[in-house]
Amino acid sequence: MLRACRRLLITTILLFAIVPGSWAQQASSAESPIDVVGKVQDHNSLDVAGLHISLPRIILADGQWYFYGSTESAVESGNFVQENGALVPSDGSEITIDMSITSHLVFFWIAIALTLLITLVMARKYKRGAGRKTEPKGWFQNLFEITFVFVRDEIAKNNIPDEKFRKFVPYLFAVFVGITFMNLFGLLPWGATATADITVTGILALFTFLITQWNASKDHWKHVFAFPGVPWPMRIILTPIEIIGLFTKPFALAVRLFANMLSGKIMIICMLGLIFIFTDFFGTAVGVGSSLLVVPLTVALYVLKAFVGILQAYIFTLLSAVFIGMAAEEHEHHEEGIEAHA
Repeated sequence: MLRACRRLLITTILLFAIVPGSWAQQASSAESPIDVVGKVQDHNSLDVAGLHISLPRIILADGQWYFYGSTESAVESGNFVQENGALVPSDGSEITIDMSITSHLVFFWIAIALTLLITLVMARKYKRGAGRKTEPKGWFQNLFEITFVFVRDEIAKNNIPDEKFRKFVPYLFAVFVGITFMNLFGLLPWGATATADITVTGILALFTFLITQWNASKDHWKHVFAFPGVPWPMRIILTPIEIIGLFTKPFALAVRLFANMLSGKIMIICMLGLIFIFTDFFGTAVGVGSSLLVVPLTVALYVLKAFVGILQAYIFTLLSAVFIGMAAEEHEHHEEGIEAHA
């Protein structure tokens, strides 16, 4: 096992050492700067294994819906023109809603589809008795069971009171696996990190927010608006703070995941970008030579980013369970506080 890991690491380093060298030659001949923002932002196309795949454009402008198979076809129609990489109506009106399919959305769908597919396949195995009547079969089912039990016992059960935790396990498990997939997809040469988009993390945080408030106990709402046992002048100060706190928690969830994944992506691009910079300033030989140092560091960053991707999925899931547990918890001490105050 150790020999296999060493061979994999050496092969990865060699591949990364060869490929950036050719990139450096292309960058030197094109004399174009490294566009870091362009690498991490959302796109209306996919570049997979050398293939350029255009994605559909769905736009509402001036009260009318427009459907195109690609950005190019939208421009060819004459209804839109491209300005600074963005579509703009040619008649001078403004785009009301842009529902176009993007690269981040595609990888978000792939992550959710994989999570659903894996869960359904494993559920069928358990129904047939594998893992229920007998021991789990194969490394994949063992990994699935370890992950599920970890989310159920270490995240949900430890943070959500009583037996209430059981109904939240499917959501927390889906969030953990789905975010892990999205984070790891960004490590692929042609992949995109969907969680490096604030709209994606914002939607995930919104789901946690809605589930939290929908399942909140009556006691939770009393402590938000009434504050049993607290003098009414203090309620004037505490109530707005608690209401704001309801929204700052999901906001922190969204920003934490987004910032960590975006920064990791930028670090890798900037590290590899040193090869292009050295090539532009000192020539191809220096650029290719610098890859001997830059590429191993990038591989180390890749390993670190893979760990951070799983860690951030765990943190998002853990905090979601904590927020749900805090809202669902019943406080038994508030009546004593009222009597003491009386």
